[in-house]
Amino acid sequence: MEPSKVYFTSMHTHLNEGLPAKLQRLIKTAGIGNINFKDQYTAIKLHFGEPGNLAFLRPNYAAAVADVVRELGGRPFLTDCNTLYVGGRKNALDHIESAYKNGFTPYTTGCHVIIADGLKGTDETHIPVEGGEYVKEAKIGHAIADADIIISLNHFKGHENAGMGGALKNLGMGCGSRAGKMEMHSAGTPVVDQSLCIGCGRCHNICAHDAATVTDRKASIDPDKCVGCGRCIGVCPVDAVQPQYDEAFDVMNKKIAEYTKAVLAGKPHFHISLVIDVSPYCDCHAENDIPLVPDVGMFASFDPVALDLACADAVNRQPVMQGSMLDHGEQHAAHGDHFTAAFPDTNWRVCTDHAAKIGIGSTEYELIEVK
Repeated sequence: MEPSKVYFTSMHTHLNEGLPAKLQRLIKTAGIGNINFKDQYTAIKLHFGEPGNLAFLRPNYAAAVADVVRELGGRPFLTDCNTLYVGGRKNALDHIESAYKNGFTPYTTGCHVIIADGLKGTDETHIPVEGGEYVKEAKIGHAIADADIIISLNHFKGHENAGMGGALKNLGMGCGSRAGKMEMHSAGTPVVDQSLCIGCGRCHNICAHDAATVTDRKASIDPDKCVGCGRCIGVCPVDAVQPQYDEAFDVMNKKIAEYTKAVLAGKPHFHISLVIDVSPYCDCHAENDIPLVPDVGMFASFDPVALDLACADAVNRQPVMQGSMLDHGEQHAAHGDHFTAAFPDTNWRVCTDHAAKIGIGSTEYELIEVK
C-alpha cells in the first residue's frame, strides 16, 4: 500500500495572500475538488470553543473552507454535538449561543450552525461499526449522520485523556451524541448526584427500561437494568445524572477510533488540521494555557490517520515554548514526545494504531509541502 498523501503549508504569508486564502489554496492542492459536492449537504465538523477559551480556531478559517465548498457546488453547515459535561455547550440553545459569541455566525462564516444531536443531545443515529472491538453500534449526532459529505476542521492540540486531539478526536468523540460520549468515557452506567437531584422524575419518564426510579424525591439508577442510552443525562434539568468517567484512557482512544469509522462510513470525507496555538488541554476547557510549541502550519489530507500522525510528528520536531507546562527539559527527555511528556498516563498512538487496524487510514504518509 502506498503512503497516504498529507499536504502542508507554513503560516508564513506575503502581501498578496493572507492565511484564509492560503488555507484555500492548500485544500484545493490537496484535492478537495475531487469530491462531487454538487447539491450535497456538507458537514464541516469543528469545535466552537468553550466560552472563556481563546485557543479555538478563528471563524475566518471556517469561512474559508465553507467558501470553497460553496464554490464547488456544496451546501455547507458548521456543526458539533453537545457536551457530556456541564458547561456552555451542553444543549443546543447554549451551544449555538456560545458559537455565536465566539464569532461563528452566518454573517461571519457564510453558513449556518447546526447542533447535530439536537436540543438536549438525544437526537442520534445508531450506526454499526464493522470490525469494532468495543463499539458495535455508535450513537452519532443525527445531522452529522444525515450529511452527505464530512469535512473535519481540526484545532490540533494536546488532550488530558486522549494525549492529543486532532482529526480522530474531533470526529470520534466530537460526533458522538451525549449517550455516545458517555459510551466512550465510561465503562459503566450513569449515576445520580443526589445532592443535586430535585426529584422531578424526568429521568424515570424517559427511561424505556425502568432503570431510573425516584424514591423520597431522589432519583437512582439500577445498573442491572440500565442499557447506557444516556437519555436521562440529556433530560435532567439540574445535571444531577452524570457519567462515571471511569474508562481506561487506552480503551477510550480505541472507542474514539471506532466512532470515527462510524462517522465516515460510506461517505466522501476530507480533513484539515491547523497546528497553531497548540494548547495542552482540549478546547472544552473554559480557559487555555500557553501553547506547548510554536505555531507549525496547516495540513490537509483525505486520510485522517495519516493527518494526525503528520501533525504529531511536526509538533514533536518543535522546541518547547518558553513558559509552557513543558518548559522543563527533563520532561521531554524522559518521554521523547511532547504529548506524553505533558500527560504521562496517556498514549495517543493507541488511537491512530487502532484506527489503522480497523481500516480508517494508514500510519504511513508522504508529506508534500505547498509553498
